[in-house]
Amino acid sequence: MGDRVTAESAAPLTGLFVSQFRHALDPKRRITIPAPWREVIGQPPQVFVLPSVTDPCVVVYPARFMSDRIERIRKLSMADDKARQFLRTLASRSELLSWDVQGRIRVKDELLAHAHITDEVMLVSHFDGFELWNPRHWEAAARRVTPRDLRMGSKQIGF
Repeated sequence: MGDRVTAESAAPLTGLFVSQFRHALDPKRRITIPAPWREVIGQPPQVFVLPSVTDPCVVVYPARFMSDRIERIRKLSMADDKARQFLRTLASRSELLSWDVQGRIRVKDELLAHAHITDEVMLVSHFDGFELWNPRHWEAAARRVTPRDLRMGSKQIGF
């Protein structure tokens, strides 16, 4: 018999993004953030949208999640040229967005092009945030993950 989940035991699990969703972009090229994910984002109702540095997708984080990272960034030395170059480039290509009353965001064309998103989008969770993918690219990336990759990944993060 399993343990009963209480509010106290579930507290560390709140605020996590899980699952995936496939949506069509509307005629104005807006993307609807699923209602459960808007609840996870919470306050402020804003998201940072950044180009992925490793995959052909766009990464989305709640503003509150990014605040911790920004504090670390502020502590970097002004003399660290490589870090400053990276941050300058990433920040200039990113945006901070709020959703409308229907939960839609309009990601700028440059970011949609980075992820090859045209008329449909896959919203794929990664616990702390989510990613926006071209559905065909996501399916290809997901197929490349083998059971061995999953075992090695779980060992690497101590899962």
